[in-house]
Amino acid sequence: MTLAIEGYYATLDSGRLGAAVALLAEDVQFAMLLPTGVNLGHGRAAMLEYLHARPKVNRKHRLLRVAAADGVEFAYGAVTENDVTTTGYFVGAMHIDADGLIDRYQVSFSAEFALLPTNFDVVGAGE
Repeated sequence: MTLAIEGYYATLDSGRLGAAVALLAEDVQFAMLLPTGVNLGHGRAAMLEYLHARPKVNRKHRLLRVAAADGVEFAYGAVTENDVTTTGYFVGAMHIDADGLIDRYQVSFSAEFALLPTNFDVVGAGE
């Protein structure tokens, strides 16, 4: 079974930003803890605005671990550019509402800290 968090990142990474945002509840609340600062937002339109404002690079979220418990989904992974260069690591968490939409989303990103040893590069590796 594919988790909503997996579907969101796959859709986002395919470049279909509108389709990715459609996976969010209309009144989604989000917090992005980035090296440049904290970005708090509310609503699909605000998320879409944020996504369109990001630098135009071939960015992918390579999920290394995923988990789910009681309506909350988690992902840990690497962010890559041009399918080669790892720019950092992220931890994301999403709450899924009764309609299956993401209504709360929090993510942190670090260019310097990897939670797992960097030789673990696939979901389920090392378990």
